[in-house]
Amino acid sequence: MCYVYLLVSVSHPTQHYIGLTRDLKKRVQDHNDGRSKHTAKFAPWKLAAYFAFADEKTAVGFEQYLKSGSGKAFLKRHLLPKHVTQIS
Repeated sequence: MCYVYLLVSVSHPTQHYIGLTRDLKKRVQDHNDGRSKHTAKFAPWKLAAYFAFADEKTAVGFEQYLKSGSGKAFLKRHLLPKHVTQIS
């Protein structure tokens, strides 16, 4: 399986990260351990949502969608707390 995931910073709740992985548990731990330069300064992170795909190509497409303008609007409307306005 290939996972597209949404992280929310515990210490900076307006900061979010969308990623793609085959090992979700390990990848979230990597973010929390500071192994990703893009997310280290906003650790710790909590997993807000994830989507599982059997096909990697579909997962990559969905990740790209979530990072687009309309995808960010979808996240804000359906997956993020109402008080959150900024999406990284």
